[in-house]
Amino acid sequence: MAENQEDVVEFEHCGTSHSERQSHHSEKVKQALTSRLNRIEGQIRGIKGLIEKDTYCDDVITQISAVQSALNSFSKVLLEAHLKSCVTERIQDGELEVVDELLVTIQRLMKK
Repeated sequence: MAENQEDVVEFEHCGTSHSERQSHHSEKVKQALTSRLNRIEGQIRGIKGLIEKDTYCDDVITQISAVQSALNSFSKVLLEAHLKSCVTERIQDGELEVVDELLVTIQRLMKK
């Protein structure tokens, strides 16, 4: 699902304790995800600048579409990691309620 080589990352296993509910990504993964978010943050600041400069609405909407696409791409990468680690581990541990949790998550993503 990754778009280019820099977006290909290896994920470590997520925490399965209900009290922790943390993912345990390597520093390389965190860095890759943070880098994506930094680019998205820059795009958002760019949109703000367009509004401040009274840029033509259609041009702003085009930039908004690019941000939405970038966020969708980020979500896909994170969801893939979640499925391959957290969800798989919890199913193997007999925690089948994770399937219902996953369905709710997917429904949330699909609303967008």
